[in-house]
Amino acid sequence: MWGMSQPPNNRSSATPPARPDASMSLLTHVMDHSLDEGYAEASDRRRADGTAGLPRTLRAKLALAAGLVLAAMVVTLGAAQARIAAPVLAKERQELIDRVERADSHANGLERDVERLRTEVADRQGEVLKQPGGDQARLLALLSGATEVRGPGVKLVVDDAKGSSPGGGGGPRESAGFSDTGRVRDRDMQRIVNGLWQAGAEAVSINGQRLTALSAIRAAGDAILVDNRPLVPPYEVLAVGDKKRLGTAFQDSVDGQYLHVLQESYGIRYTLSAVDQVKLPAASSLTVHTATAAEQQKKGAS
Repeated sequence: MWGMSQPPNNRSSATPPARPDASMSLLTHVMDHSLDEGYAEASDRRRADGTAGLPRTLRAKLALAAGLVLAAMVVTLGAAQARIAAPVLAKERQELIDRVERADSHANGLERDVERLRTEVADRQGEVLKQPGGDQARLLALLSGATEVRGPGVKLVVDDAKGSSPGGGGGPRESAGFSDTGRVRDRDMQRIVNGLWQAGAEAVSINGQRLTALSAIRAAGDAILVDNRPLVPPYEVLAVGDKKRLGTAFQDSVDGQYLHVLQESYGIRYTLSAVDQVKLPAASSLTVHTATAAEQQKKGAS
């Protein structure tokens, strides 16, 4: 055992361990040589020629000073113009604010005048209905929507589908001017109201807006307008009539089935319930421009 030769312990011939970043030679080169060799040579050459750093000749110094003075003048002039323009802009902004406030005040005044005139019209209509022969006049006012009504009926609440948002789609409703988005459209409300009339409703309102023979249900963008007043969902439709027969007749009608299809196909929500007492307001405005009563016309001709 002691005569056997031992292998030489030559640690210098061992292979050096590999660097952890050996696989990233490009990144290592960029980090070790951050400045391009050409730029480094140019910098050394300028430093050797004495051209590096600030200019040394009088002409170059004067040019640099002139440039600095010009830049300072530009900055100073811009700051002065900004200070001069600031009060003018603030004045214009305040003038715009004052104009908006005056317009809002004028619009509020017009709204108060409209409400006052509506009250006067309603009072005068009430005085007319108190005259002899008022039974027929009261019935006419009731049917035309000129006076508020109350009685048994149904309440139909229609709302958009959950998570619905404006946008186009390729569903079958699009061919009729709708977009397949699960939102209630003006055409839907038209069919619902017509279905209630056909089922026997004697008076109908939507979100407190009484419907008459002159009412219009239309769309303005994604909003539904009733007599030019925008409505916000959910839409509460109240109808006066026989509460037992009215609800059943509406559900069995074509328009009632149409509403059921909207629920099944597009997720539009609705609930229909009978109500013992329904109160509908009078129509906001009923203006007749050309029609006259037949009896008055005959008296004028005689």
